[in-house]
Amino acid sequence: MRLKLQRRVFPRCSVELLVPTAALLLFVSSEACLAQAVPSFGQGPPGTYLERIVPYVPTPQDIVEKMLELAKVEPDDVVYDLGSGDGRIVITAAQKFGARAVGVELDPDLFKQSSDRLKELGLESRAQILHENMFTVSVRRATVVTLYLLTSVNEKLRPMLEKQLRPGARIVSHDFQVPGWEPEQTLDVISKNGISHKLYLYVRPQSSVWTAAP
Repeated sequence: MRLKLQRRVFPRCSVELLVPTAALLLFVSSEACLAQAVPSFGQGPPGTYLERIVPYVPTPQDIVEKMLELAKVEPDDVVYDLGSGDGRIVITAAQKFGARAVGVELDPDLFKQSSDRLKELGLESRAQILHENMFTVSVRRATVVTLYLLTSVNEKLRPMLEKQLRPGARIVSHDFQVPGWEPEQTLDVISKNGISHKLYLYVRPQSSVWTAAP
């Protein structure tokens, strides 16, 4: 089926939106532009700035797999995806990598859609979606955490991740860094649709002190 695309250009901001029926493709020059361009949506305390600026933008499937490969996900891992959207990272972690996987999604429609998809695929024994707020959910079980959020949101999540994650836990962030952390590895990837992506791998140190970014 041919999807209709709506083109919108925002003044004072190098942003172009192509909006198909079920997905959002963004070309952004800055975090502020993304906040301007995307309708109110997100994971944050009700009525707060964070709730308004975290959009749902699906990660391309080939980039999902690269993120999990970068984290070296194995069957004994527990993968948490914060802001899990349609559940594709959770599904891939459980289905292709054999890990246990948990998605955290606040939007009721996306929560239902992704939960139903897990049932359809028979993955309920290895994967689940929590209808919770990612700022208050416990991630203590996680050995891997995946993020596709804004830099400012990653910064807000950092204290919780530092407090709860065990030594050796891996965090992979798509396109946006975690301020204050030095990545163990940075990977530039071109997706199948020709878009450039950057992946950041962070590892929870054995000590309580994280390596600070320069």
